[in-house]
Amino acid sequence: MPKKSSTVVSMAHCSKPLLTATTPLTWTVPGSRKQKKKRFMRQSIKQLYGNKLGALDGKIGQVKDFYFDDRSWAVRYLVADTGSWLPGRQVLISPHSLDRLDRTARVLRVNLTREQIEGSPAIEQHKPVSRRYEEEYYNHYGWPYYWQGDALWGISGFPILEQATRLLPVEHALVTANYGEGDDAHLRSTKGVIGYHLQAKDGIIGQVCDFMMEPQSWGICQLVIKIGHRSSEKEIEIPASKVDRISYEEIAVCVNLTIEDVEQGIAHDLAAIGAGD
Repeated sequence: MPKKSSTVVSMAHCSKPLLTATTPLTWTVPGSRKQKKKRFMRQSIKQLYGNKLGALDGKIGQVKDFYFDDRSWAVRYLVADTGSWLPGRQVLISPHSLDRLDRTARVLRVNLTREQIEGSPAIEQHKPVSRRYEEEYYNHYGWPYYWQGDALWGISGFPILEQATRLLPVEHALVTANYGEGDDAHLRSTKGVIGYHLQAKDGIIGQVCDFMMEPQSWGICQLVIKIGHRSSEKEIEIPASKVDRISYEEIAVCVNLTIEDVEQGIAHDLAAIGAGD
């Protein structure tokens, strides 16, 4: 019997998604004769770039990028380009505050006011997001820290969307004491990793062209890899659990697979993503 591929994100959280996009996950286990298919709701990260962002009291810009945790594969922040509203400034939006995606208008609703967002800690560009910054950011909004606890979002497998879950300042202080000012939060840009080579055990094959996200947990389930030459180009989905590490020096995503393993993946049509239920 072929082994079932596992993912970093529990499939138990793949119901009632916030963002609706449907496409079947298909992965061929090396050496197997049968293909195992699992269906659940997923969202292309790349297709969210450029979506408008609307706060409770007005427009705030558009989606520029996403920061994901390169250890847990959870998308921790949306990077907002604020345009003419806050010229020259980019702000981070946590999935804690995001509502449903209006696919017709291409708008992501943010359950915050413009004043709340403008008053959030400024992020310095061209520097990794530190744990100290994240503490200030989470304290500003009164959200529980996602690094408090063993689950993907600290106390659960998905972002908590209710303001009623605010923690008291003394509880925040107890957690803050566990982290130094220079601690790196291991957050990386999805746009930055797109274009990285896929480094298999026995060579390079293709490059990263997208990420597939499970919308309720905001966990990255698969990486989409473009392989082949122009005349025979296709896209393969690789489970995030197969990634050993991301090498920023080598500009490569290193996987625990051979080239043959990767080539046995099943091509899929990204144009079908977002076609609706």
